[in-house]
Amino acid sequence: MKTAMVSGITGQDGSFLAELLLYKGYKVIGLKRRTSSIHTERIDHLYENSNFELKYFDLNDSACIWKLINDYKPD
Repeated sequence: MKTAMVSGITGQDGSFLAELLLYKGYKVIGLKRRTSSIHTERIDHLYENSNFELKYFDLNDSACIWKLINDYKPD
């Protein structure tokens, strides 16, 4: 199964992209900033899909990004 990491998952573009990738059979790792708003209405329905995971990240933290890429090995 192919794996994709989508940053900005709680935004309009990120949530639509995640839906499309899940529909195409991808495992989707949704990336959300810890400091972003708590609102997740756009992705609440994605939690029902076993191929979806939400992870926190910080684009300024290269170690965090390296760990995510190393752990999930996106395509």
